[in-house]
Amino acid sequence: MSQSWPLTATFALPHLLAILAVLAPHPLAAQFTGGTMWSRADTDPLPPRIHTGAGLAVAQAVGEFSEYVSVGAGIQGFLRVELDEGGRVGLRLQGAFLNYGNETQRVCLSATVGCRIEVDLTTSNNIVTVGLGPELALPIGASRLYGNALAGFGYFSTDSQVRGGLDQDPFASSRNYGDGGFSWSAGGGVEIPVARAGALPVSLDLGLNYNGNGRREYLTRGGITDRPDGSLEFDVKRSEADFLIWRIGVSVGLRPGGM
Repeated sequence: MSQSWPLTATFALPHLLAILAVLAPHPLAAQFTGGTMWSRADTDPLPPRIHTGAGLAVAQAVGEFSEYVSVGAGIQGFLRVELDEGGRVGLRLQGAFLNYGNETQRVCLSATVGCRIEVDLTTSNNIVTVGLGPELALPIGASRLYGNALAGFGYFSTDSQVRGGLDQDPFASSRNYGDGGFSWSAGGGVEIPVARAGALPVSLDLGLNYNGNGRREYLTRGGITDRPDGSLEFDVKRSEADFLIWRIGVSVGLRPGGM
């Protein structure tokens, strides 16, 4: 039986909030005390209003998608521009690359050469998401609690590539299947200051966001069968394709042009 987003959120969000409550006053942030979002000494320049970051992302399938996929892993990154000096209102561009299944087979190079030369045929199932939207933030001591709502594009693909035994770089690749369309995301997290690189703040970034993709067609591990005549048979799944992304990463403030 599939789960709905409200039911998943009921269990996921309390755990996230509990983690944030414990980590927000972490001693690592003590050196950044003050009244603004990113406190500073009187002689320091204004806090940067452009931030970027990336981190490890773990995707957890929810609802109907969880009947075919369990978890995935990859990276998620962002670029944020703060629209006010206090850093409470901003615009966020966020993207992720996730892999939710791989399989590798040792096969003969071709019918002509036979099995005198064998290669590794690897098939991977991936998701790419990109979204843009507003972000609101609230200072908690020296830390920053934030939430955002994004709209963008999500793409599900299955790709195969061939690698030689001695050559680790793939010398041939092909996209076997793909489907994409509108996607949206809602979530939040906390940034905890841990260091400064010169005048630039460096923070630990912990986040969770829900990704809605609507109904999608996609393949899962083992979803391609090679027929004797050389053609391919696809076991295509069709379902809602929503998932949660849990993220742990780093956020860094930027000063373009020395600003």
